[in-house]
Amino acid sequence: MSIRRTAVLAFVSLLLTACQPGAGSSEDRTVVRFSILPTESLQSAQSAWTPFLADMEKATGLRIEPFYGTNYTAMIEAMRFRQTDVGWFANQSGLEAVRRSGGEVFARATKPEGPDGYQALIVVKKGSGLTLNRILACDRTLDFAMGDAKSTSGTLAPMTWLFGPRNIRPETCFKTVRSANHEANLFAVSMGQLDAATNNSQSLSRLADQKTEAAQKALADIEVVWRSPTLPEDPMVWRRDLDPAIKAKIRSFMLSYGVGDTAEAQRQRRILRTLQTGPFKAADDRHLLVVREMEATAALMDARNRKDPDAEAKARASLDQVRSEQANPVQPPKGVVLEGASQPPGG
Repeated sequence: MSIRRTAVLAFVSLLLTACQPGAGSSEDRTVVRFSILPTESLQSAQSAWTPFLADMEKATGLRIEPFYGTNYTAMIEAMRFRQTDVGWFANQSGLEAVRRSGGEVFARATKPEGPDGYQALIVVKKGSGLTLNRILACDRTLDFAMGDAKSTSGTLAPMTWLFGPRNIRPETCFKTVRSANHEANLFAVSMGQLDAATNNSQSLSRLADQKTEAAQKALADIEVVWRSPTLPEDPMVWRRDLDPAIKAKIRSFMLSYGVGDTAEAQRQRRILRTLQTGPFKAADDRHLLVVREMEATAALMDARNRKDPDAEAKARASLDQVRSEQANPVQPPKGVVLEGASQPPGG
């Protein structure tokens, strides 16, 4: 199914939901709808998220209802139409939620261990002899897959740092270009159904943690031929107009969960580990400056390659604006302590 058709179906589904009695009602202040994009199967996502959401219910006194989006567009539209209140987004989709859905970054994920950040990858089947140079030859003989159109690591990062600087358009470079989640793409490469695909280091770590025979075999059957500079961890986004009292409860829960040396904190960190994160840290919309810089850089390269002076001037203005904001940071709201909310590419 094409990305456009998937987005249309998701949009229609949201409209139908909105027509149901009580759907998205602003009257019920005890329900928070939490959106999640399953990076593997829906069943595994539900298994990983249920304990965390149950703890959130207990700590906040709110009823937490999960919304498992089919793709990032569905999550963005759900927040736009007030069908969801809070969500875990990738950086690029988080930016879209802020721009189009009245969203606001309030926290970010962290690495369970080691320095924060992750890398976008391109993987091929081990032993295939396929190299990065062969991929970049663009002879339209290879089957390639990218991530969701709003995926930072699956689409934006390779376009910014790999394809864009070489004036390569994937749709004219490869025999076919598909779009799917990271796990589906990795399994397709491992089974020889695809020649190469984008992925990210977090997805590989998540599969390694599963300890299943299928996951271990898939990991053993692929190899990485390209790795991007470091990307910042994912943002947590809520609706900017969410009730302040609800925001306070969610913020308190998120920023204290898994923190400390007690047995309870250790239990909570084990739950977070299944979600591929350590304790959350406070952040704000400045967390998205990195992805805005990537976006403007990609647009600038594309405009130059197309020899479009108007588009180039617009992209240059966007890039200058981002760099001005990076050089002149705004102080966080009173009482909010930001801990490493963003980092530069490659940092």
